[in-house]
Amino acid sequence: MTNISFDNPGFLYFLLAVPAMIAFYVLRQQKTSAAITLPGLRQLSGTGKTFRNTLRHLLFGLRTAAVALLIIVLARPQSTDRFQDVSTEGIDIMLAIDISGSMLARDFKPDRLEASKDVATEFISGRPYDRMGLVVFSGESFTQCPLTTDHAVLVNLMREIQSGMIEDGTAIGMGLATAINRIRESEAKSKVIILLTDGVNNRGEVAPATAAGIAKTFGIRVYTIGVGSQGTAPYPVQTPFGLQYQNMQVEIDEEILKEIANTTGGKYFRATDNNKLMEVYNEIDQLEKSKIDVKQFTRKEEEYLLPALIAFFILAAEIFINYILLRKLT
Repeated sequence: MTNISFDNPGFLYFLLAVPAMIAFYVLRQQKTSAAITLPGLRQLSGTGKTFRNTLRHLLFGLRTAAVALLIIVLARPQSTDRFQDVSTEGIDIMLAIDISGSMLARDFKPDRLEASKDVATEFISGRPYDRMGLVVFSGESFTQCPLTTDHAVLVNLMREIQSGMIEDGTAIGMGLATAINRIRESEAKSKVIILLTDGVNNRGEVAPATAAGIAKTFGIRVYTIGVGSQGTAPYPVQTPFGLQYQNMQVEIDEEILKEIANTTGGKYFRATDNNKLMEVYNEIDQLEKSKIDVKQFTRKEEEYLLPALIAFFILAAEIFINYILLRKLT
């Protein structure tokens, strides 16, 4: 953005003399016209506005304009450009989300999985400078989206996940190991995994504690989230009459989730409803801040040359009219 300022603004007060000059000139012309107007010379009144008189008025106008421009030159007008250099140091974040059948429990609205997808989507949208990816797991695990800065693609792939995509179960260790494999070679200074589950590890070839040790080796912090209300919750159960919901005891392996977080320098959270889940992601967002450096530069350029040149040509025109053109008309 370009702004005009003056290095010597005090000189601008002299511009107040310009209206005074014009007023004095007009009054003097009126007195002169009154002095030469005689009753016997009415026939000569039509010759007052001759070409010569017009040139004299033009001379005054040029002289006044030159004075105003020279005052502006003395005030030293300058253009100021301000611009910013923004550099960011983003964080690499892998989201590991449980999509087992129990994630369809309706102690969250509309259920645990949809609530987790909605909150994670908002989390993604709030971190434009980070590379983020998505791993899903139940009885097995796979990468739904590798690390990317194209958050629109990530959000679309997030919306596509649903329970039943892979064999049912809860393989926490496998989900964590897959996320580690996707982020371990990252050159980012901060590498984070957010693992969300609602159950107890009962499948997979990799133990959660083993995966946590691997994460620590690669300098990856793991934040773990246990989702589920306290006590009982309506779980989906397949019956001869179709899918029905029955209240069942909520079981979350909080001890192993705490161990994963403690081992890797992260933190364990328990989310018991939609609002609490949102608060958990907000807290993680505050804990893992991207580094943004903003450097502001100011560049000034002198702008007095143009008004100085205009004043020079005006004075040259005045000299030409006064000493050449008017003398020829005499």
